[in-house]
Amino acid sequence: MQYDILLGVVTTFGAGMLAQWVAWRFKLPAIVLLFALGLLFGPVMGWLHPSEALGGAFRPMVSMLVALIVFEGGMALDIRQLREAGEGVARLTMLALPINWILGALAAHYIAHLEWGISFLFGAIVVVTGPTVVLPLLRSAKLKPRVAAFLRWEAIVNDPLGAILAAVVMQVLILHVDFQNGLFFTKTLPNILIAGAISIAAGILPAYLMRFLFTRDLMPELLKAPVLLSMALVIFELCTLEIEGAGLIAVTVFGMALTNLHIPGMNELRRIKESLVVLMVSVLFILLTADLHRDVLARLSVPIVLLTLAVMFVVRPLGIFLSTLGGTATTWQERLFVGWIAPRGIVAAAVAGAAGIRLSEAGYASADLVMPAVFAVIAATMLCHGFSLVPLARALKLTLVNESAIAILGSSTWSANLALCLRKAKVPVLLIDNNARDLMKAARDGVPVLKAELLSDHGQESLEERPVDYLIATTGDGIYNGMVCGHLAPHMGRQRVFQISPGVARLDLYRGLSRDARGRVLGEPSWSYSFFDTLFSRGWRFVSRSMTEEDVQNFKQDENRLDILLVRRGTGILIRSAEDSIHITPMAGDIMVSMVQEVEAPVEKKETVSLPSEALSG
Repeated sequence: MQYDILLGVVTTFGAGMLAQWVAWRFKLPAIVLLFALGLLFGPVMGWLHPSEALGGAFRPMVSMLVALIVFEGGMALDIRQLREAGEGVARLTMLALPINWILGALAAHYIAHLEWGISFLFGAIVVVTGPTVVLPLLRSAKLKPRVAAFLRWEAIVNDPLGAILAAVVMQVLILHVDFQNGLFFTKTLPNILIAGAISIAAGILPAYLMRFLFTRDLMPELLKAPVLLSMALVIFELCTLEIEGAGLIAVTVFGMALTNLHIPGMNELRRIKESLVVLMVSVLFILLTADLHRDVLARLSVPIVLLTLAVMFVVRPLGIFLSTLGGTATTWQERLFVGWIAPRGIVAAAVAGAAGIRLSEAGYASADLVMPAVFAVIAATMLCHGFSLVPLARALKLTLVNESAIAILGSSTWSANLALCLRKAKVPVLLIDNNARDLMKAARDGVPVLKAELLSDHGQESLEERPVDYLIATTGDGIYNGMVCGHLAPHMGRQRVFQISPGVARLDLYRGLSRDARGRVLGEPSWSYSFFDTLFSRGWRFVSRSMTEEDVQNFKQDENRLDILLVRRGTGILIRSAEDSIHITPMAGDIMVSMVQEVEAPVEKKETVSLPSEALSG
């Protein structure tokens, strides 16, 4: 028996990570694959039944994993950023959530004929659009900044709020509140308010304790992440003992407090927790789906199907329309898009699984319909919204150019010329600098620019709103270039961040700059800032050329051309680096970007610059 459990756990972990990789590789919604695997392992093949195998330990394990996921979501809630996000985001979170809740409850009662209490619980569960579902979709969709901000902030804010709302509704139902005899106002409501206040305090006070320990070097780096995760679980369990649902409030507040206290080093810890959340989401979603019994699926009746369609085509669009009515921050295209895109995810699944069992035990007749109704909404929104997001965004003209984009850090005469060359070749490019004066000329030439410090939170958020796939750091400070590349590598991928050479000595893999502290070298080790600057001052310029069959056959590097990168439409960008064993080999239709010596006068009167031999190698 124990070996069967071990085999099930190992299979779940392996299948979850394989699904995540396949989703990343082929740009598919990961949660759709996880959902399909859960159905395959559980109801279809009958290989995995977590609640039967783990017994009484299954529900507490699910609750703890959900608490950690909600805690990580709370850490994404920076109040300063939320305040700066604009009227549209405020309306989508403060107005749309209660409107969608009420509309969802009405639909559940009148269409699926659920009891009023169960209907309000269903409405509370389906208002959640989790960041674990929405954010991966946004990374590959390349939406325009404002509409991406709408979906991102709605998911981040509504995820914990929706879970808290569902927990409060469930607690009210479990206590069998009778509004007519006055118990709600004399007993239940005071208990909920007291538990809420205790939960908020239980989230804030430990955050201040963590800041005290972290900022005074009383906690070693090795223990910071384990201590935070353990503290979140302790807070969750202690508050849950007070009242059901209070634990989710507490861990959400704990995560928010940690973020808004701006404790140094939290970015590194946040990356660790993000990786853990990917693992937990993968495992949890497979387990929850696999635990669906065939009799649950058999309860997918016509009323539940109609309820699902009503949630997708009436409740959500109408809620968004009403919440944005009279506002000036959203266009009709944005309203239509946001009204449609609302995939439900892991929190909705976990809350539905726990709530259905608890309320069935409490004697609610229609409680056993909560799980099939919620999972029907999850499955339908994952499939429809996951696969329709990009086509709909393109049809409404809410996407940026659907080609691989390059960010160039550092605005100099030659880097601005490279950016202009890429723009003329119709390659999406963004020139970044923290000095507005250095960006002015490039901006006048039509090059998209961004004034920001990429090592700041503002700079990183600005870059997320203008998605790029590759970074080339070209400032004159090699150490700074390496810091930016090292900072952005976990988000963009270490193989996609490049910098001009900081000097041959600093590229020594043992005594030089650590590979983890810098980007890949652009071109050859001798291609430093002064190298490019000197060539530019002597008349060298960046040019692009569309490669023909003849060009490909006759392609070779020569001393009067530096091949920098290759653009392969629909595939990506190949950037030359001496640290890469793969040589750039063009194909017909590719765009080659090179630096050449422009000839504006007879050749015999033009100075020829001799390049170092190592610049032509590779």
